Amino acid sequence: MKFIKELIPYLIIIAVVISIRTFIVTPIIVQGESMVPALDGGEIMILKKYDTSYERFDIVVVNKSVEGDNLIKRVIGLPGETIRYKNNKLYINDEIVNDIYAYGDTGNFQEITLGEDEYFLMGDNREISKDSRTIGIIKSQEIEGTVGVVLYPFNKIGKVK
Repeated sequence: MKFIKELIPYLIIIAVVISIRTFIVTPIIVQGESMVPALDGGEIMILKKYDTSYERFDIVVVNKSVEGDNLIKRVIGLPGETIRYKNNKLYINDEIVNDIYAYGDTGNFQEITLGEDEYFLMGDNREISKDSRTIGIIKSQEIEGTVGVVLYPFNKIGKVK
């Protein structure tokens, strides 16, 4: 009986850690170069699973595996918007939006109107990114949360710039 009493605090700690990682925050590793220059492959970030209010240009993690990895992309189009790229300019609802995160040539794509629960995501490194242009629009339930804090490498600790 004494053994069980001694074990209880450790079981509580394990349950709390599992709950935090499952529902609140968890570390995530950036794979590949699709988010260069904002993020480099191998960086470790904190995924905020509780954050479900996505705004334009937020960086999100998507539970849509490409080659075995979750995707880390930037929110470009929000539910109900009509978006397109023409002559390397982002148009949202027929108005030009300054896309300061685009790196490289985005390329033109046809106008897309998003549904009530749909998002259009792109990597910053547009020439190599596998994103909504190739894998399609993303439903909100496919988004695991937002990222914004780098933990490693140590010289980049802090908010993503």
